[in-house]
Amino acid sequence: MDFSKELITWYSDNKRDLPWRRTKNPYYIWLSEIILQQTQVKQGLPYYEAFITTYPKIQDLADANEESVLKLWQGLGYYSRARNLHGTAKHVMSELNGVFPNNYKDLIKLKGVGDYTASAIASIAFGEVAAVVDGNVYRVLSRYFGIDTPINSTKGIKEFKELATSLIDTKAPATFNQAIMEFGATQCKPKNPYCIVCPLNKSCKSLQNNLVTQLPVKLKKTKVTTKYFNFLVCVDSHKNILFEKRTSKGIWQNLYQFPLVESSKSLAIDEFHLLDLDATILKDNKFEYSLYKETDKVHKLSHQHLHTKFWIIQIDKLPKEAIQIENIKNYPTPVLMSDFINEFNFGNL
Repeated sequence: MDFSKELITWYSDNKRDLPWRRTKNPYYIWLSEIILQQTQVKQGLPYYEAFITTYPKIQDLADANEESVLKLWQGLGYYSRARNLHGTAKHVMSELNGVFPNNYKDLIKLKGVGDYTASAIASIAFGEVAAVVDGNVYRVLSRYFGIDTPINSTKGIKEFKELATSLIDTKAPATFNQAIMEFGATQCKPKNPYCIVCPLNKSCKSLQNNLVTQLPVKLKKTKVTTKYFNFLVCVDSHKNILFEKRTSKGIWQNLYQFPLVESSKSLAIDEFHLLDLDATILKDNKFEYSLYKETDKVHKLSHQHLHTKFWIIQIDKLPKEAIQIENIKNYPTPVLMSDFINEFNFGNL
């Protein structure tokens, strides 16, 4: 069986009609690939459309301020993607004379662009023979060829890249790459793949050996840590509220949040005194407090689980950097913060 030919034939009959497949514009393709990192098509599509509407050219994105870009990105998570997106647009305009790199070698030098993204852009926008290997490709190749090398090991990364490179259709690299990714996303799915109607089922090693559910193999992830976050929702009598920009490096860098105090455990209403308030506006000030909800809101990230509580703090007067409550939705925030803002009735304060 000609693996590549079968995939391309399947793709021509089954591919989804997606806007980034109707263009060779490298800016649009790059934008779609960055959005779809860690994000499913259904979730990413409206963000893609919002970005190309708001920033139709890479210069528009470069000229935007980071806060506006982060606000438009809000809800997608992994915010470093948005910061890298904005930074790369500025780099292309200022250092590359507005010309997007047209080959793998130069594309991979861009911030936030790794092997997969560089290969995807190079092949789809410029027809370069550069094989893509993403989660979908790992799954298809490991199942079809019966490979149990861990996909997140150094050996596995090299092995699957070499295999994909040997299989790519050199006359139609863009079509092949999109075909194998689409096949993994909609046919050879992580759970409940459509093996019965799969065009490759007669020669699929994992199906023959009843290993479909066991492949691909992935090494265990780093141990997930648990943290306890206490957000101080400080409001004064003039309907001002404290909202801070998180400047330290991390997943929420440059997003806004309420003042944060971390604790060693989840605190009940009568344990408020256990919070270390020395570095907050509350030190030496009179205030009243209440707890929004007694149970923790657990926010799960890839490497840590955040057990969070929101403490409502009513204080006479806040410093001049406080903002009006009515403006709070204008700021880019993590999902955890925006969910609280949408749920809480500030009008009752």
